[in-house]
Amino acid sequence: MIRLLSFNIHKGFAAGGRRFTLPRLRQALQTVEADVVLLQEVQGEHRRKAAGHHDWPSEGQTAHLAADLWPHHAYGANRAHAQGHHGNALLSRGPLLNWTNHDVSNHPLERRGLLHGVIALDGRELHVICCHLDLTDHGRARQLTRLAMLITSEVPAAAPLIVAGDFNDWGGTAGEALGDLGLHDAHRTLHGRLARSFPAWLPALPLDRIYLRGLTPRRMLVLRSQQWRGLSDHLPLWCAAEFSA
Repeated sequence: MIRLLSFNIHKGFAAGGRRFTLPRLRQALQTVEADVVLLQEVQGEHRRKAAGHHDWPSEGQTAHLAADLWPHHAYGANRAHAQGHHGNALLSRGPLLNWTNHDVSNHPLERRGLLHGVIALDGRELHVICCHLDLTDHGRARQLTRLAMLITSEVPAAAPLIVAGDFNDWGGTAGEALGDLGLHDAHRTLHGRLARSFPAWLPALPLDRIYLRGLTPRRMLVLRSQQWRGLSDHLPLWCAAEFSA
């Protein structure tokens, strides 16, 4: 059984960007059994914010969150600015055999990436792609095309594949493009509808997704308990899946 968690952590701040939540977020992650964690909006560096918070991690948010539970991790910076950078991250219990961050930005003001890693788990090679897509339909359509090209060119057809993250897909159309590649939304497979994860205080929109190919979902949850509310503007998704025969 492979256990997954996907979470847009809002750079370690609650909605609105004022209350620093990373210490509580790290504690919450450590209570969840997950073999692979896919994170979006991870702050790689921010010198001004670091100076204003005594508990800001010196090693960067990715390594800080991975410590003790996920010995293997990768970070892909998507947006650089005067104070630092932020992007996507993968945390894994199994070795990361290789990883690449693909820039799929459509314009300078909205920097986006696809972080693709190959992980060794249970004697298998598992391909994992962590996504954070545009806010606009047109931008997402272009990025989904590039995601499809990435999968077609770099992921063997027989390899188990996870594509997860913040799709910003208000209308639920991403599944059509990914369905052509044999990927299926885990929550829709088990519950008949997409998972509602945004906003965290009253989740009504299905922005976050976990798509699987070569894996069968057995359990899928939006983590809604009190310990998760107030950590970010999103709620995390958790899924348990088995390798398909």
